Formats: sequence, C-alpha cells, structure tokens
Amino acid sequence: MTEYAIHHPHMQRSELHERMHRCARHARRRMHEFGFGRSDIARGRAGRGDIRAAILALLAEEPMHGYQIMRELNERSGGAWRVSPGSVYPTLSQLEDEELVQAEQQGGKRVFSLTDAGKAEAAGAPSEPWQDVASDIPPALLELRDVMYQVRAAARQVVHAGSEKQVQAAADLLKETRRRLYQLLAEDETSAE
Repeated sequence: MTEYAIHHPHMQRSELHERMHRCARHARRRMHEFGFGRSDIARGRAGRGDIRAAILALLAEEPMHGYQIMRELNERSGGAWRVSPGSVYPTLSQLEDEELVQAEQQGGKRVFSLTDAGKAEAAGAPSEPWQDVASDIPPALLELRDVMYQVRAAARQVVHAGSEKQVQAAADLLKETRRRLYQLLAEDETSAE
C-alpha cells in the first residue's frame, strides 16, 4: 500500500486501494477538463482565433507592446487566460504580414497599433473575447491553480535556500498535504455513495 493511503476501519485494503485510484482518475480528468494538465488549456480555453480577436480588440483601444497584451488578457480574464509569448508574438507577426497591425520602436520596445485595415477587422470581431475564456473556468479552480503555483514557488525556495532539516520538514509537510487531499477526495466520494 502506498504511503498516502487513507486508513479506514470499515474498509478492506483492496476496496480502499480501488477507491483511491478512482479518486485519482477523477481528479486527473477534472484537472485536464479545467486546464491543469495541458499547457494550452492551463492558460485558458482560447484557440488561435480567440487570441487574434483579443489582440485586435486590445489594439483597438490603444497601441501596446507584446507583454502589455499578455498582462491585459490575464487581468481582464480575471487570471483565467494566461497567454504566453509563444502565442502572442506569432499572432502579432501574422497580423503584421496581413497588414492589420504595424509596429514601431518606442523606448526600446516594439509597440503595435492597428492599421486602417486592422481597425475595420477589429470592428467586426468580438469586443471582449477574454470574457468567454473567463466564464469557462470556475473561480474555485482558478484559486486552486494559483495556490498550486505559489506552493511550488515556496517549495523551490526551500530547496534552494533551506537547510537539510528544513528541506526534510518541507517534504514531510507536502507528503501530509498530499495524503489529506486524497482523504478529502475519498470522503467526498464516500458521501456521494
């Protein structure tokens, strides 16, 4: 039996083992469903057309550089849509090739603005595509995702700056947290039956 097994006095080991695996499968399915397993979904549920529409909508408001666009999309979606440079910059390049945006150097950064053709395209596109992304993900899952990132950052700090005793204490704390999370799932499943 694994170290995070939940011991229940009225349950056989095989039944407990099966329940744990069922809980883990359910958790993995839910995490993928809401964007914790695949990087394209973890940053939001938007496709290529949505990033294009979002960039056009933002640039219709004012010229921006790439990192401004990423920050704005994150903020306007309430943290649900965390776009990466790997999706923003290729889209901006494509929009430049299509002569919908133009870039100019300002303060060492490439600032993008809409051309006349880009303004016409933006007028026909959705005005706030980030709202669709934000509405797809329940707030509790966004909060859990953020806490997971924070715990990971804290654990990395312990690894880099902690003493051997602190590293061991952190490992013990994370093992206990993992055990309690599985216990939480098992209790939920027990009450559902």
